[in-house]
Amino acid sequence: MFEISDDDFERLLAEEFDALPDEMVHGLENVAVSFEDQPIGQRPRLFGQYRGHPLTTRGVYGFGELPDRITLYKNNLVEHSTDVVSLRARVHVTLVHEIGHYFGLDDAKLRELGWA
Repeated sequence: MFEISDDDFERLLAEEFDALPDEMVHGLENVAVSFEDQPIGQRPRLFGQYRGHPLTTRGVYGFGELPDRITLYKNNLVEHSTDVVSLRARVHVTLVHEIGHYFGLDDAKLRELGWA
């Protein structure tokens, strides 16, 4: 395992998000993207997590709503990467996967599409 500072990880995450195709991020509204370390004892171990109401299940959504959240778990991503190139690839796939959940795709569909 290699190490990366929080600042460098945040920069890498921003670069990967900015590099996503416009058609993938165009519909994202009121979504916060961040990272943190997943607590060691928490199971299952995840690379990322979407918390919110997918577009496919939303009713009325508007003023005053808290943002949906996409959280990437830095410690797990780094632990399963050998260098910054493999970390960047994992961050990319994880972002796409969690954005897919925002748009209402389940794990089976994301796996079928190659994003799980």
